[in-house]
Amino acid sequence: MMSTRNKFGKKGWTPESIGSLKGKTYLITGTTSGTGFEATRILLSKGAKVVMLNRNAKKSDDVIATLKKELGNNIDVSYIRMDLAEQASVRKAAEEVLEKVTRIDALMCNGAIAQVPNQKLTVDGFESQLGVNHYGHFTLQALLFPRIEESKGRIVTVGSMGYNLGIKTIQFDDMNWDKNYSPNGVYSQSKLAQIMSVYELQDRLKKAGKTGVKVYACHPGASRTSLIKTSGSLMTRFIWQLMKLSPMVQSAEKGSYPELMCATEDDLDQKGFYGPTGRGYFKGPVGECKLEPHALDKPVAEKLWDLSEKETGVKWNI
Repeated sequence: MMSTRNKFGKKGWTPESIGSLKGKTYLITGTTSGTGFEATRILLSKGAKVVMLNRNAKKSDDVIATLKKELGNNIDVSYIRMDLAEQASVRKAAEEVLEKVTRIDALMCNGAIAQVPNQKLTVDGFESQLGVNHYGHFTLQALLFPRIEESKGRIVTVGSMGYNLGIKTIQFDDMNWDKNYSPNGVYSQSKLAQIMSVYELQDRLKKAGKTGVKVYACHPGASRTSLIKTSGSLMTRFIWQLMKLSPMVQSAEKGSYPELMCATEDDLDQKGFYGPTGRGYFKGPVGECKLEPHALDKPVAEKLWDLSEKETGVKWNI
């Protein structure tokens, strides 16, 4: 029954809905593989300009060469080096973006690490998954917000259904998980933090009367990407390699549809949570998914926001 309620019809949203994107500029984190790479490719194929924010310069060069081979030399694609695990690197990259990029139609927070087998801290002293997935993107969004606002642009956060697999709140008394570290538990926490921040930001913008910027949360479903391959434990990687062969998992290209929809579709309700709508939200037609109430817990979201500003030292100008 679910698919019949999809406002985009039986097939759900697909990139066929995207018209010409000439004159539009998109920033995407984590584009050297998986959904980030696919989103970049599709946006460029529609005439957009894409600025990739990646940690690895060599891989970024390779990606640009691959894209030019497929789409021609005239595509407008570039990268700025940024490591989400280092706040200083995020700040430096944001400065470079503000110097070079005159408009931002959407900032797509796609980069992530997952299932890091043992507790690791970033240079700033954050647990690594929280540091990369949440704090890195929190700082980036805050610093680029003025340009996004000038452009009447959007912020798109790629969450994960993992937000619903761990504890149903933020573990404020031990943010680094010193006592109960678990690869999946902390990944889940980082994704919950990202998603909560989307709806908290919407509230803050509304309150400030800044309705020009739209903010969206989505998830890619279960996609064949290298996310687990690069950071999971040996066992997790082995299980995932088996799972990737199963019919439960969709292509990375399809995994990129929800973030593309949130970045380009007109009249999309910001209150929604978007992704594949099939069984377990693993795959299926892209549309609106049910968001569990704990992701919208207002007191927790406010506390997380204040803590995030304090930890990153970044004050949002809204």
